[in-house]
Formats: sequence, C-alpha cells, structure tokens
Amino acid sequence: MAKKPRVTLPGTVEKVIKPSEPGQPEKVQIEIEGADEMYREIRIENTLTTEDGKQTQLKKGSEVDVTVEADSKATNAKKE
Repeated sequence: MAKKPRVTLPGTVEKVIKPSEPGQPEKVQIEIEGADEMYREIRIENTLTTEDGKQTQLKKGSEVDVTVEADSKATNAKKE
C-alpha cells in the first residue's frame, strides 16, 4: 500500500482544559511550530491510545508531533 503524502510539525501542549460540563471530555491546546501566527493553536480531546490499546493523556508542556496526512487524490504536485 502506498504511503499518503504528509507533513509532520513539532508542537507543545500549552494548556490542559478541564471540561466545562460533566460528561464532556478534557481537551488540550497545542501550539504548532511553523504554522501562521493566527492559526498556530489547535484544541483536541486529550485522549491518546498506546500501541497496546491503553488510553493515556498528555501533560502541559509535553512536546508532540502533529501530522497532516492526505489521500494522494486530494493533492497536486508542487510547482517549482
């Protein structure tokens, strides 16, 4: 199977955001290095799965990799 085109950027967990309502998931705010200033931060649910299927969470200050991956049909060749 062919690998999908991708880019991986380094990031840092800036905040751990507790849910505002019971039953809502905890989130983390991640600052992505190399992104435009206004779009540098993303928030995602703070749940990761280990290789053996266990769930874990990120800590504030953790260094992470953010990967964007697309199907090759969704991309165009870059012009030089």
